[in-house]
Amino acid sequence: MPTLKIALVTAASALALTACGTAAAPAPAPAAAPSAAPAPAAAPSMAVQPAASGEFGPGCAAVPTDPSNPGSFAAMAKVPVATAASGNPLLSTLVTAVKQADLVDALNTAQNITVFAPTNDAFDKIPKADLDKALADKATLTKILTYHVVPGRLTPAQLAGTHKTLEGGVLTVAGSGTSYTVNGNSAVVCGNVQTSNATVYIVDTVLMPTS
Repeated sequence: MPTLKIALVTAASALALTACGTAAAPAPAPAAAPSAAPAPAAAPSMAVQPAASGEFGPGCAAVPTDPSNPGSFAAMAKVPVATAASGNPLLSTLVTAVKQADLVDALNTAQNITVFAPTNDAFDKIPKADLDKALADKATLTKILTYHVVPGRLTPAQLAGTHKTLEGGVLTVAGSGTSYTVNGNSAVVCGNVQTSNATVYIVDTVLMPTS
């Protein structure tokens, strides 16, 4: 009897092992589908382009940063161009010339213009006798000042090229990024300055019409 019992136990164990061996193995998890390769990043542009609403140029450092100052960029953006220039410390001589030519109202009421605004240092390059003579001659002064104004608000991307002025002559702008010259000898020292009715490019040399 003990022999028979051992044989039954052995047989039962063998059956159990056989059953375990023949059980269906769990199906392997499906392989994840390969993900699409990420698109290659665009190569960075070598040209430095300012933001559409961003001022650029070394001369911008002289502009007050306190928004409550009438000469700050924030304050200039809220008022028309002649009023804006009157608060900017770089442009006091230009403001005097605009008043002498009775152009304050004309500039303030114009819609969507670009103004190339000479700095005080730009006017200082003109011999004093010549400057005084121009300031005293309204017709000549008006001709010079309107030569600095172009219809339309030019963005930095639109700046390079030739542009007809309100005076009737043509300005030629060369350059790209944050470096531009006007008529070959006047550099933009602070560009893309916004006022309520104009975009201003402050230049370091007074522009003279050819006729």
